[in-house]
Amino acid sequence: MRYRLLPASDLNVSVLCLGTMTFGEQNSEAEGHAQLDRAVAAGINFIDTAEMYPVPAKADTQGATERIVGSWLARQPRDRIVLATKVAGPQRGMAWMRGGPQFTAAQIVAACEDSLRRLQTDYIDLYQLHWPARHVPMFGDTYFDPAREPEVVPSVYEQLEGLDRLVRAGKVRHVGLSNETPWGVMEFLRVARENDLPRPVSIQNVCNLLHRGFEHGLTEVCHREQVALLAYSPLAFGLLSAKYQDDPASDGRMTRFPGFGARYAKPYVQAAIADYAALAREHGLTPTQLALAWLNSRWYVGSVILGATSMAQLDENLASLDITLTPELEAAIEAIHARSPNPAL
Repeated sequence: MRYRLLPASDLNVSVLCLGTMTFGEQNSEAEGHAQLDRAVAAGINFIDTAEMYPVPAKADTQGATERIVGSWLARQPRDRIVLATKVAGPQRGMAWMRGGPQFTAAQIVAACEDSLRRLQTDYIDLYQLHWPARHVPMFGDTYFDPAREPEVVPSVYEQLEGLDRLVRAGKVRHVGLSNETPWGVMEFLRVARENDLPRPVSIQNVCNLLHRGFEHGLTEVCHREQVALLAYSPLAFGLLSAKYQDDPASDGRMTRFPGFGARYAKPYVQAAIADYAALAREHGLTPTQLALAWLNSRWYVGSVILGATSMAQLDENLASLDITLTPELEAAIEAIHARSPNPAL
């Protein structure tokens, strides 16, 4: 395992992070604990979760993922784990959380207190705003539309002030963003700098062979401002494994939950998956290995967030660290990207 110090922080994280959003829905507590044990044995010290997990979000399962992580964490040396979780934001329903999540300072503090109880810990290493309170194109949307802006949006100052309370209380070490835009990152950094509030040290955004939107603006912003990318959905909900192309009825997120993953239902996605899968197999790799090895090798990635529902999947994901892409393979990947740029964007 390799490790990277996230810029502007003291978080030394494994380049692979275990994502947990299946725990409590597709994976039982025992299976979740087994995955966590296997990940730690492989050298992973970075675990990511969220208060709204598991996904799809439901009132009767909300918080189950954090509870499963918490019951495992309670028997670990706490200082050896870098624990990240996320507070859910507005505009996506979920009235069962706090009467409808908002990013007021009071709600951010209350949400963190609930997460700490479920996680059975005194502090969270990285506490992230799960998505912006304002309207931005995300989760399948492509374009910004000012007409969709909510009537009331908590100010960036108020959001950072809530996070500041948690940092000052010793309950949060560092703060981060997720599903953000270049403008959002710069605005949070500006407000933090001008008001002596916690600066975001990371951004958790989608990044994979089908969706390289992070490269459009955010690479420069995050490089110059020292904000680390935590890349989620590296296999596009399993699509880049090509398992659904090999067997459309294959069990997984995309077949269990109809309508899930809107960004991957776009017209040119399947053709691009077929091209990447064929390229991988021509070079003696699995499609999964190709997709993860490509993302692992990007200079702008701080850590790649893996998700798996079986130990076999997790082992294949972990083995991606042993793969080095040749210049020939890199060029072939870029040729596919040039023919089909960002089909899931």
